[in-house]
Amino acid sequence: MVNGSNAKTRLCKYMILAAAILLAGCSVNPATGQQQFTGLLPAGQEASIGMTEHQKVKKTYGEFVSGPVAEYVSRVGQKVAANTERTDVQYKFYVIDSPIVNAFAVPGAYIYVSRGLLALANDEAELAGVIAHEIGHITGRHAAARMSQGVLVGLGAAVLSAVTGSDAVGQVANVGSDLYIKSYSRSQEDEADELGVRYLARAGYDPKSMAEFLSSLDAQTKLDQRIAGKSEGAGFNYFSTHPVTMDRVAHATKLVAQYTSSGDIVNRDVYMSMINGLTYGDSEEQGFERNGNFYHPRMGFTFAVPKGFVVQNNPSELVAAHPGGSILILDSGRDDQGRDPLAYLTQNWMNGKNATGAESVTINGMRAATAAFAGTANGNPVMIRVVAIEWKPGQFFRFQMALPQTAGKDIVESLKKTTYSFRPMTDQERATIRAMKIRTVTANAGDTVQTLSSRMAFSNYREERFRVLNAQSGAVIPGQMYKIVTE
Repeated sequence: MVNGSNAKTRLCKYMILAAAILLAGCSVNPATGQQQFTGLLPAGQEASIGMTEHQKVKKTYGEFVSGPVAEYVSRVGQKVAANTERTDVQYKFYVIDSPIVNAFAVPGAYIYVSRGLLALANDEAELAGVIAHEIGHITGRHAAARMSQGVLVGLGAAVLSAVTGSDAVGQVANVGSDLYIKSYSRSQEDEADELGVRYLARAGYDPKSMAEFLSSLDAQTKLDQRIAGKSEGAGFNYFSTHPVTMDRVAHATKLVAQYTSSGDIVNRDVYMSMINGLTYGDSEEQGFERNGNFYHPRMGFTFAVPKGFVVQNNPSELVAAHPGGSILILDSGRDDQGRDPLAYLTQNWMNGKNATGAESVTINGMRAATAAFAGTANGNPVMIRVVAIEWKPGQFFRFQMALPQTAGKDIVESLKKTTYSFRPMTDQERATIRAMKIRTVTANAGDTVQTLSSRMAFSNYREERFRVLNAQSGAVIPGQMYKIVTE
């Protein structure tokens, strides 16, 4: 039983602490003109936190895109940033080497746009609109507000624990506060849009461009889901962290009304020329899927993708998933003790776990080993098959396959074929197989959506892909530049 006197004393201490934090951390945000509590992340600490988060971003996505495109994005970003209310931060802009359409910001004014987003945008103003929205999160100090409010939720849970004497209550509430910190609220997204339109107009860009890009983003997401055979709302995209509906597009359109005469810079031709030659989809640095095979020109290997599996290629591993629940993961590992593949698999990788039928095998002339054991995936029983292939002394490529009990013989055989298809790329393959590229072309008289889309390097949905990529609902205009995707 909780001692009433002690509980009241603890409660008073928590309330005094909460009040002190609240009073110390409240201030008027110069961008919004509103009182805001950011006491748990003072502006002076944002830079150090941003440096730490920046390293995490780099670890997640690999090396950033460099060269003229990255320099161009930085120039556009600095032009927008020069029109904000916050002069206490140094804005930094990076292009992440990812085909996913995404953009985000972290404390310390680090702002990232993806290569996939650059491919989807159709002019400089649209790029500026995305950047302006992310800058709006920085000037709105949304990350600081979320962190501070989240900590207060935890503090409130501690108060509740003091009254009830139950640590479990505090644990549950703190789980909620952790989730609370991880995403922006709808009101913060709306505020970032409002601030973004303001900064776009101040920089001289056509403020309608923000809504135009959001419309393209909505169309791209729906097309991706259609191609993958998924229902609307399935899968990851920019909307996962920046919830976008047509309501938000309408909201952005309404915001523009007060800025319609403030700026009209679009710079379509400049933008189109800048992204000409940009890698589309997965890059050669990270490997890509082509005609049923996965190729990694930089590392020099290839293998057959199992039929019916959808590939998601990440910097640290490749994941292929089947709608029936089977999963394939490919990554790499090192062993500096000179062990053969079987010893590496059983002693190092599996760390002595019991396995069924651990044995040495040969895959396309390379030493390898395989084993199987029972496990679970998403709470369901599966059979897990692992394969270690010695690529070079001390370097192994590793396949992990999870097969649910419902997996048919065709799935098992397809995964087996994938494993035994792993091999070095030939010299001819390395010389001729390239990642897809964005190419900008000028429409001639007589060109149509059909003639231009027929040049797209896809076997399906060519016209649909062309229309979405170019935000093209009607006929093409002679003399105007358009994007196509080529090998």
